Amino acid sequence: MELRDRYGEFQARGAEVIALAVAPLEAVEGVRASIGAPFPMLADPDHRAAGAYGVYNLFGDGLAAPAVFVLKDGAIRWSYVGQNPADRPPVAEILAHLE
Repeated sequence: MELRDRYGEFQARGAEVIALAVAPLEAVEGVRASIGAPFPMLADPDHRAAGAYGVYNLFGDGLAAPAVFVLKDGAIRWSYVGQNPADRPPVAEILAHLE
């Protein structure tokens, strides 16, 4: 997992990675442990966060679409919403928007 492997680069830039899953806490904790994620993962079983960011159920699957939001001073500075469940931007592209 590229995000996990390059997490230190986000920390070096003073940024935090937070993953979100439309799932109960127990499931999210299991996934986090199984992939060895060093970053926090948010359980969003009621899809409030995914809904607020406009990424809930975009593919009719009852899940959050893969998406990245770069926030600074409480405002979204850049975002990427995947066009399918496997569509994610390269980590280098995300890091470039932290500058």
